[in-house]
Amino acid sequence: MVQQISDAELEIMKVVWANGGEPTFFAYLTDELSARGKPWQKNTLITLLNRLVNKGYLKAKKMGRCNEYTPLVSETEYQTAQTKNFLDKIYEGNVKGLVSNLIMGDLLAEGEYEELRQILEKGREKE
Repeated sequence: MVQQISDAELEIMKVVWANGGEPTFFAYLTDELSARGKPWQKNTLITLLNRLVNKGYLKAKKMGRCNEYTPLVSETEYQTAQTKNFLDKIYEGNVKGLVSNLIMGDLLAEGEYEELRQILEKGREKE
């Protein structure tokens, strides 16, 4: 089971995931987070990175005076776990309720309805 992470921790993970699974260095994280409008203090970032290591999302490896961080949980694994958690919490596991809400609540952008229909058809073909 993937543990919950805070919004701030998720911002860090998004940078790490965007790095394509390559080891991510502290300086790169600082630069990327600043570019995204999150110019955190060094101690704040270190605290958040330590939390992610303790939760099993990242592996830290000392490289000289710096740490490199490697993801242990993929973005897809995280998204799947969060989607299941959302479905269970809000829709009591009922996917039909979610899809119905997306359609009836006019929450799908132009073209997404057709894309969703194609995805459902491909899923049906797998059976």
